[in-house]
Amino acid sequence: MEGTVFTPSLEGMKHVKSGSGVILTKPFLEVCKHILPVLEKFGSAMSIVKSDIGGNITRLETKYASDPSKFEELHSMVKEEVSAKTAKSSSSCTNGLLWLTRAMDFLVALFHNLVKHPEWQMSQACSDAYAKTLKKWHGWLASSSFSVAIKLAPERKKFMEIISGSGDINADIEKFCATFSPLLAENHKFLASVGMDDLKAS
Repeated sequence: MEGTVFTPSLEGMKHVKSGSGVILTKPFLEVCKHILPVLEKFGSAMSIVKSDIGGNITRLETKYASDPSKFEELHSMVKEEVSAKTAKSSSSCTNGLLWLTRAMDFLVALFHNLVKHPEWQMSQACSDAYAKTLKKWHGWLASSSFSVAIKLAPERKKFMEIISGSGDINADIEKFCATFSPLLAENHKFLASVGMDDLKAS
């Protein structure tokens, strides 16, 4: 593997913003898609998160494909749903973007933990990231499923070896977290501005 598993997403992030500084739909979703192979390396521990992310990417891609010029900017889908009063629907793109962003928050926090706390076991890195990000939005059922899944997480050293490839994994993770976090924060800020950043899971 040339570079690390993060190489494609780091490359992709260079294209996420337009010249005027707006987040573009297709490049943003491509970056999220590039994270899926990283999750595959977690095995069954991340299968819930992976299918959730995959489903939300597909939902947003389908909307984008219906009118690429209209939905070139990521937040345009949300604006349309807000004005049509359909944003709060569980099948809306607004909901999809919100949960996709939250899942990415969790992954950024998890990867950050893996670099900053080399002494932590994988389960501790996962639990801490979950508590900081997704937990407050999840109901009891989702939280319980997550706690069970974390127990299946691979051994940390083995996981880091698998994702390293031929590159400097710690440097790539730090770069990934530093570059992706502001984009996720921008999504949250926008969703909050239209009153959609605090929806909870049913």
